[in-house]
Amino acid sequence: MATPVGDLASLPFTPWEMFLGAGLVVRCVMLLLIAACVVSWAVFAAKVVEMIRVRAALTRTEITLEDASSLEAAHTLCPDIGIAKALLSAASNEWTRSADVLEDREGLKERIMLHLERLESAEGRRLMRGTGILATIGATAPFIGLFGTVWGIMTSFTGIAATKATSLAVVAPGIAEALLATALGLVAAIPAVVIYNYLSRQCLGCKAQVGDLTALILRLVSRDLSRLHVQSHGAQVLRFATPRAEQAGR
Repeated sequence: MATPVGDLASLPFTPWEMFLGAGLVVRCVMLLLIAACVVSWAVFAAKVVEMIRVRAALTRTEITLEDASSLEAAHTLCPDIGIAKALLSAASNEWTRSADVLEDREGLKERIMLHLERLESAEGRRLMRGTGILATIGATAPFIGLFGTVWGIMTSFTGIAATKATSLAVVAPGIAEALLATALGLVAAIPAVVIYNYLSRQCLGCKAQVGDLTALILRLVSRDLSRLHVQSHGAQVLRFATPRAEQAGR
């Protein structure tokens, strides 16, 4: 027997009323999904602010390193914080440790490059820190919502069996509450996946800028090594030329 339209209009079909009318399990599922949605947007806001600051700092540092003439000058011009200082410190430390084998220029540049690549990878991992929860929410939220839906429908069918009533007024509220859990699962999962993909692209952009800084530092190292080679070669020429000049004077 069909339910009159007036009876359907009085059913609790608003989301808030469906939430209040849901069972304990379905209500807990909904609360969990709402919390997951809030966490996704909180991570988004925090990471966007962080990425903006990091990209601005990397851009300024890149401009500074472009103007530096040597590794020592770069230390003076760059700030004492951030990945730029860590890269410069790694290059300088390796230069100091290799002071007795500076003649092996290619070996020194290779060792410095290994240090810088390790720091570059660590910076990429640091920038992606906190985004793993977005991937977890995006992967699990639909299934959590589906669990709430299945549980709600089971509860509805149990109520039908208990009351022996099959009218729409008895069936519709329980099914609506169950489907609300599925909707909340999608509301939590879709933004989480989109935000994760967006932050991944931003992280790749920052990592590319760190790679540019690595290339600039390696260029400064190569320039300093060339200067050292020229100075050493000039000193040798001067040392060999001095005795000849003395003999010619005699």
